[in-house]
This record gives sequence, structure tokens and C-alpha cells, in this order.
Amino acid sequence: MHLDLTEEQSRIKFSVREFAEAEIAPHVMAWDEPQQFPLELQPKLAEMGLMGIIIPEAYGGAGLGYIEYATIIEELARVDPSVALGVAAHNSLGTNHIFMAGTEAQRETFVTPLARGEKLGAWALTEPGSGSDAAGLSTTAVRQNGHFVLNGNKNFITHASYADTCVVLASTDRSKGTHGISAFIVPTDTPGFVRGKKENKLGMRASDTASLAFVDMKVPAENLLGRENEGFVDALRILDGGRISIAALSVGIAQGAYEAALRYARERYAFGRPIAEFQAIQWKLADMATQIEAARLLTWKAAAMKDAGRRTTKESAMAKMYASEMAVKVAEEAIQIHGGYGYTKDYPAEKFWRDAKLCTIGEGTSEIQRLVIAREILRQP
Repeated sequence: MHLDLTEEQSRIKFSVREFAEAEIAPHVMAWDEPQQFPLELQPKLAEMGLMGIIIPEAYGGAGLGYIEYATIIEELARVDPSVALGVAAHNSLGTNHIFMAGTEAQRETFVTPLARGEKLGAWALTEPGSGSDAAGLSTTAVRQNGHFVLNGNKNFITHASYADTCVVLASTDRSKGTHGISAFIVPTDTPGFVRGKKENKLGMRASDTASLAFVDMKVPAENLLGRENEGFVDALRILDGGRISIAALSVGIAQGAYEAALRYARERYAFGRPIAEFQAIQWKLADMATQIEAARLLTWKAAAMKDAGRRTTKESAMAKMYASEMAVKVAEEAIQIHGGYGYTKDYPAEKFWRDAKLCTIGEGTSEIQRLVIAREILRQP
């Protein structure tokens, strides 16, 4: 694989960087402190083509590949991880699940307005009692008179408070465990769709995370997404791509934290000279830069394989696990380089650290990634 971006990919990278620095950077803490979801940003993201990055142009998307997608998410996360997370969740999960598993009619009805940024998407798998243990999913969908009736609760759902369209995973045959789970496309104005508590979070505070409830919610049978009882099989395919975006998000967080630390090390004087001249600081910066580059290459490898139509279960898990854990370490070192100032909200290091931790948890914890990687390598002869 090529280890550098093409001219066109570089152009996309720097156009997104300019956008992030002009439209997002001035508002980062104003959104973070009150946990304000920046709805006003959605039309601007749509104008940039960032609401349908990996969706073909025929359905209103930008028609780009996963290398471009990873680059875009990284550039957004370098400035504000909350915005990057929102863009990733909208693209990789809700919108992409409908595109990958949906019928032509479903794509035209639901994917096109999502990819154009006219509507916002959510993806609801996690529940109060089942996260990593998907077999413990308790939301049910019962077929009745041309409808499915859904009852249950979801937790930690990105965009739950604002989404227009939600993909919901529910059990249609509890006796089959994960092989009895189906997916449904649910407009959020459907009677019985109840938006619940918004979470008060450590980081990613400008990204909306809330609970959902479904109370005798009738969903037309034609809104079944994919084949009945195979929703979780499709969800695993969606997560393979989603984990690439979380890896890219992690790389962006680390890059932002590293750049802040590098800047500070050049400007901060101690004992009569910039602290960047001290070996203790230089070695920290060297380790940070090396770890970021390693994570970026793992992410690009998974993205290139995805673009080539290859299965990326192992590579996506490796990239996500390594990059997320790396981001936490790099962000923590950025705080250390800042010293006491790193512990204040006057400098960006503390926010990158708070935001980074979610990446080791969301879309499969580091522990789950290790299980996935081990399972994949043990399958090999």
C-alpha cells in the first residue's frame, strides 16, 4: 500500500483542516463547557460533503473512500473530537448500515437525505444491561399485522436527542441469541419513540449522548433493514468500518495533543531556556510522534483494505485498539509537558485527555478488540 496521500487526498485533508480551524476551533470550549450540541454546524458540514463521506454520489454522498474518510475524521478530531465523533457516528453507523443492508427503496428514502445532511442519523445497539454482551440485548420486536412492535430501552446512543432517523437493533427471536437480532429503520417522530436522559460526560461533551425508550412502537414491516434475524451479522460488518473511524478519531486527538505540547515546549522557558531543549521533554515528544505515526499507518492499512473490498475485522480491531490506547497516553504526556498549566482549562491538553478515554470504550472496548484480534489470528493456519 502507498504510505502517503495522493494530491487529491492531500487537498481534502487541508480543506478540512482550514474548515475546522475557521468554523470549529473558536467555539470548542463554548460548546464543551455547557455540553452544547452544535446543531448550527450541520449545514456547514453538509456543504463540505462531510455528512455522506463514504456514500456514493448517486445517493447524495461525496463518494469518497476510507482513506479519505479516516483523514477527514483525523483532521476534525485534531481540533474538536466531539465534532469528529458526531460526523463518524452519522456516517459509519446509522447512514452506512442503511446503505449497506438496505433495499434500493430504503436507500432512496432514507440514505439520500442523511448523506446530504438534511437529516441526522443515529444507531442504537447498546442497552443499559448489554454493551459488549450483545446476546443480552432485551429490546424486542414482535411481528403483528404488517408491523413490528418494538419495546425496550437503549443507552449511550450518539445523537439520540437530535436524530431524525435511527437504526434500532432488536431481538426478533430470543431463542437464537445474536442470530435472532434484527435491524429496523425508525424515523424518530414514530409514536412510541421516546428520547430519554442526556448523559453528563467526562469528555466529548459537545457530542450528544442519551438514552432511548420504545413503548409499543409500531414500525412498518418494510422498514426491516436486511434479513430478519441477521441484523447483528450486518452490525458486525458495520462495526468493522466504524472502528476505522474511531482509530482515525484517536489519531486526530493524539495529533492535536502532540501539537499543543510541541508548541508549549518551544514557548515555555525554565532555567533560562525553552523546555524543548531538555532531553526529558525531547524524549517525550519523540515517543509521542512515533506512536502517532504507527497508529496512523495501522489505520491507513485497515482503510486501504476496506477500499479494496477486503475483510478488515482483524485490521480494524488492531487499529482501533492501538490508536485509542495510544491517544490516552499521548494526551496524558501532553498534560505532563504543560506542567501545572496542563491541568487547567486555559490550555487544550486537558480536553484532549478527557476526550481520548472514550475511544478505548466506544464501538467495542479495548478488551473486546483483543478478543476479536485473538480470534482472528487463531483462525489462521
